[in-house]
Amino acid sequence: MREIKAQTITRTVKELCIQANKVLPCSVQSAIQEARQAETSPLCKSVLGDLQDNIAAALSLDVPVCQDTGMAVVFVEIGQEVHLTGGLLEEAVNQGVREGYTEGLLRLSVVGDPLRRVNTNDNTPAVLHTRLVAGDKINIMVAPKGFGSENMSALKMFTPAATEEDIISFVADTVKRAGSNPCPPVVVGVGIGGDFELCAYLAKKALCRDLDAANPDAYYAELEHRMLERVNALGVGSQGFGGDVTALGVNIETYATHIAGLPVAVNMGCHVTRHACAVIEGEETE
Repeated sequence: MREIKAQTITRTVKELCIQANKVLPCSVQSAIQEARQAETSPLCKSVLGDLQDNIAAALSLDVPVCQDTGMAVVFVEIGQEVHLTGGLLEEAVNQGVREGYTEGLLRLSVVGDPLRRVNTNDNTPAVLHTRLVAGDKINIMVAPKGFGSENMSALKMFTPAATEEDIISFVADTVKRAGSNPCPPVVVGVGIGGDFELCAYLAKKALCRDLDAANPDAYYAELEHRMLERVNALGVGSQGFGGDVTALGVNIETYATHIAGLPVAVNMGCHVTRHACAVIEGEETE
């Protein structure tokens, strides 16, 4: 058994909120570089260069890579041998978001009620996903999600009669309808299976997988490749200016589902699809 203090979770979440908003994952940076090299449109090649300059400027000036620092989505995997002390998990996470966004001078974009629209002024509450796992550590991932891309996402409850082509077309049509709104080149997260809410979770989790890591199942890795080809054939291009590269990658996550259903969700990510991770190891207790 290991003991982990709530204050440690708060401190970690705070640091991850700032890190995720200022430093783009290496795989995304590499994908943008590769897209620039592969792009044949002079205009889009120039746009991709501007995006690279923006990423470098954010690092040099120590500012967020995008003005929309997003709603904090926090994934927490808790080892079942961990004993949390000094407070509740949800409160500790939200305090970390509160400190990270206010002290880090990140834009505060969360309203406390969806219809009355009053800003909470500290970017809380976070969207918190927790999972109990084996072990004596806590894994935390913070994925700030801007809503220029989030608003372009979609979910469809297919029947089992749907074909692979139906699913590929749904993904491509979602990207086509989105156009320039999600600041392409995009990252496309696809969730297949589960039920109504789980397939949306899978799509969001898919955005957090490194772009250089294909699905471990060869069948779905091939489907990712086919979806990416179809999306890039749309000609939306960087920032909607046309060209060869509309998406940097397509990631699929799956789960078992009911015999009568086939849920599919598409979660759109912009060219600054972000996340940062940390592992907390507690102190041994007697």
